[in-house]
Amino acid sequence: MHKIFDYFQQITQIPHCSHDVSKLKDFISDFAKERGYEVQTDKTENILIKKGTPKLALQAHYDMVCVGDAPKLKTFIKEGWMMAENSTLGADNGIAIAMMMALMDEGRECEFLFTSDEEVGLIGASALEFKLDSKQMLNLDSEDEAEVYIGCAGGVDIEAVKEYECLKKTGTFYEVIISGLPGGHSGVEIHKNIPNAIKLFGAFLKDKNIQIASLEAGERINSIPTNLKAILFSHSELTCEKNINIEKIEGTFQIIENSEFISLINNFEHGVLSFNESLKVPDTSINLALVSLKEGMLKIETSARAMDDKGLKQVEEKYKYFFESFGFKVKSEGKYPAWKPEINSFSKEVEKAMIEVFEKSEFRAIHAGLECAIISEKYPDMKFTSIGPNIRSPHSIHEKVEIASVEKIYQVLQKIVDRYET
Repeated sequence: MHKIFDYFQQITQIPHCSHDVSKLKDFISDFAKERGYEVQTDKTENILIKKGTPKLALQAHYDMVCVGDAPKLKTFIKEGWMMAENSTLGADNGIAIAMMMALMDEGRECEFLFTSDEEVGLIGASALEFKLDSKQMLNLDSEDEAEVYIGCAGGVDIEAVKEYECLKKTGTFYEVIISGLPGGHSGVEIHKNIPNAIKLFGAFLKDKNIQIASLEAGERINSIPTNLKAILFSHSELTCEKNINIEKIEGTFQIIENSEFISLINNFEHGVLSFNESLKVPDTSINLALVSLKEGMLKIETSARAMDDKGLKQVEEKYKYFFESFGFKVKSEGKYPAWKPEINSFSKEVEKAMIEVFEKSEFRAIHAGLECAIISEKYPDMKFTSIGPNIRSPHSIHEKVEIASVEKIYQVLQKIVDRYET
């Protein structure tokens, strides 16, 4: 295997969950300095590395979504794919970091931009402070080989909160645990009808006479939830079903009498809301991501996406109204714009390099956030495109990256760098 995977393996052993990236920041910075590159950082821990008079910027984020055992990763290879035991792998976007390190080993004259906390609201990209010399930027955060990405969805997180009156009750309760669901990325995999632990919980309790004492569900705002744990009082016997484990427990708990929450969950339209036929991707979607009920305080967090800003506003308003109709206080946060699809001179050059290696290529847009959307607003004279190797099931414990795909995408990357070094 190429040294890219030696570097990637080192990266997997350095904790870099979102909001905790300082160790990887130091590792990347030291690596670049040892090879004679100038290194700058800003207050949000973005890193800019460069040498010479670059015309091309390469960009990746260096935080990862930590699900399962992450950040403690034990990697392995199976049938040509690298993955991690019971954990996200961090190939999103660590494999891009490794490819950029390999280019530094070659002494390439590029601007290497590493952004922080992309997975929790594109925080680093939103606060970039660097002066960039390049007129082209290649983002390395896409996840399908032989495709050139020229547009992406915008997104916003919607949070709903409501406080219920509680009643203390002693007796026999039920502990409900949902687990073993596959999970997945709330953008690029939202159309796959992956089961959602929260929706499964709502369907299980539909028409049942229950009160809820506590509830914790979901892992990350941008992941389709795989796990749920609840304590309930039920007026009828509850029995196990597929992926739903039930145990009786004795105790005293604060319960909420209002059962409207089950109605809310069952009426919540999770998943693809509309499809964009021209781009062949979902046009609008929403992920029912996180639910927490503690001592009567119920919080629900969702992630909405759309391929244009008008569609995003419509989804945001629809779900604000939905939650408000149930008496919740609602707020939006972490909003980021869509990147309007555009084929330009730079994307055509990238397509040529892709065809040289794969003998085919296709312009695509992605139903997920790419930092191109935000960075392009900060650098309006720069042209943007995104590529990447085959990565499957990011943001889940099934995440994996195809080794042969990485090696071929690196060949594409070298050809692109060659074009802009001359």
